[in-house]
Amino acid sequence: MSRTLKKMPKGAAEGERGIIIILVAVVMLFVVGAMAALSIDVATLYTARSEAQLAADGAALAGARVLANSGMTSSTAGPIGVEGLARTIATQVAESNPVGGRNLSATGTCTPGAEISVCFNNDDSPSFITNPQITVTVQRSDLPTFFARIWGRTQLTVAATATAEAYNPSSALGSTGSARSAVAPVCVKPWLLPNIDPSGGTTIFGPTDGDITNPALLGWTFNSAGGKPMTPACAGGDCSGGPLPAPTAWSYYPGADDDLSFPPPTHSIPVCTPVLTTSYQQSIAGCVQTPIACNNNTVSIDVSPYPVPGRNIDTTVAVNCLTHATANLGDADEVDTASGTPPSPPFQFLAGAQNPVAGAHGIPVIVSSSLVTVPVFDVTNGTTPPIQIVGFVQLFLNPDGLATPTPGYIDATIINMAGCGTGTISPPVIGNGASPVVVRLISSGP
Repeated sequence: MSRTLKKMPKGAAEGERGIIIILVAVVMLFVVGAMAALSIDVATLYTARSEAQLAADGAALAGARVLANSGMTSSTAGPIGVEGLARTIATQVAESNPVGGRNLSATGTCTPGAEISVCFNNDDSPSFITNPQITVTVQRSDLPTFFARIWGRTQLTVAATATAEAYNPSSALGSTGSARSAVAPVCVKPWLLPNIDPSGGTTIFGPTDGDITNPALLGWTFNSAGGKPMTPACAGGDCSGGPLPAPTAWSYYPGADDDLSFPPPTHSIPVCTPVLTTSYQQSIAGCVQTPIACNNNTVSIDVSPYPVPGRNIDTTVAVNCLTHATANLGDADEVDTASGTPPSPPFQFLAGAQNPVAGAHGIPVIVSSSLVTVPVFDVTNGTTPPIQIVGFVQLFLNPDGLATPTPGYIDATIINMAGCGTGTISPPVIGNGASPVVVRLISSGP
């Protein structure tokens, strides 16, 4: 049995081919639209997500720096008054970073769903006092779409969270009994202080546990007018030419400016008048990038001969450079004494007339070049090498107001104390700044 195949008319076949072309064109339209939505809207989403994370990270770190520089981790008084200041600064940083082309607004303090939410770990009071944490959540729920509107999706939500900590290995409340990591700040100044309480007590830090022996030192102001500045341990600041004098309270030895201790910085040297010409001046006024760790026994006292005019003059010149003071008079940044004299935590700092930030005079600032970190060494072996660092004090350098400052004398207010003992573990914690109370991000993500 045979079948007869009928040949389709030529016009009908061409008509079907035309329909297929139209169908392909329609499908391609949707494919191109989907690809456009995927490429443009997804790129917008990821960009906004990155911006939100940067805003959250920056805000959390700024808030943690306020907690660190407030002195609360070195105090038995706790966080009185500091939460509000840290929240204000964190919120300002978050608000100043646009997300998806728009600046967010703080509609709540620690409110879930708010565009900017700032929370603290103060549900555990002892933990918050010793190692306060701040968590910032940044969220935008009205991020507009472009090609995704084809499917009715007109808005997207992006959110990011960051938690930062102000970590102090020592405690003003007594040892916690658990192992704690040491710290290793950078920009440490080459002034080696003995671990002797300058107020008449025994030690600044417990030699074994590293805890703060006398929390009352916080806010203590030492100045030439009161007769209690930091003074050089050696005559003229030069420790060469004989046995080193025995350690005494609040008398510092120069740190060696070699590769192991305090190498002078090679870049970002401050521009000052007079010009900083010696490595010792540059190590003071600049930032020594080598971290100095607690329990470190590689630092050494500089006993090399020093040229005229002498190390004490170098100290005065470098300190004036850090404080932006003219002839060591009243143009420097200062600790706000609204809390009393001497000041008490939470510390705030006011920009002086010579502060390099235009228009900042008299305005509170978070950081200042007058804030410096100084190492404290164990005096068990006197000045016999190796010198072992057992803690740090953070000082705010003050001009002494004298027409002729005493060379080598350092006037300062104690802002923070951070110690370590034999119980601290390695490796040390290194933060993102010069403070001995380490500021660090401990979480960053959605």
